[in-house]
Amino acid sequence: MTVITSKFHQSLKKDLAFLYNRVNQEIYGTGVKKQRLETFDDRVIIFAQHKRVQALHILSQNFHHLTISVDSALIVEFKSLLKGLIEDSLHLKVKTILKDYDPDTEEACTVIYFEE
Repeated sequence: MTVITSKFHQSLKKDLAFLYNRVNQEIYGTGVKKQRLETFDDRVIIFAQHKRVQALHILSQNFHHLTISVDSALIVEFKSLLKGLIEDSLHLKVKTILKDYDPDTEEACTVIYFEE
C-alpha cells in the first residue's frame, strides 16, 4: 500500500503509539504499561500490555459474563475513538481496526488496516 510504504516512518509510529495511549487514558483512566508497533504493508499491529481497571478485576471474580460484555463494549468504543483520532490527527484513512484483549494476562493486540 502506498500510504504506509511511502509515508510510514519513525515519527508516524510514535504518533500512533501516542494516540493509542491517549485513547487508553481517556477510556480506562490509565496509560498502557508497554506497547510495540509493527508495520506490514497497509497494516499496523500494536502489541500492548494494559493495566486492568480494578473495578472490572473485582467484578470478574463473581460476574465473569458481565465483565466479558463490558470489555467488549469498551473495545468497541476504543476502536471508534482511535479511528477518529488517527483520521483527524494524522490524515490517514482507516479501513478498519480489529482489537482483542485478554484480561487474565492484560495483553492486547490491535490491528489497524489503512485504506489504499
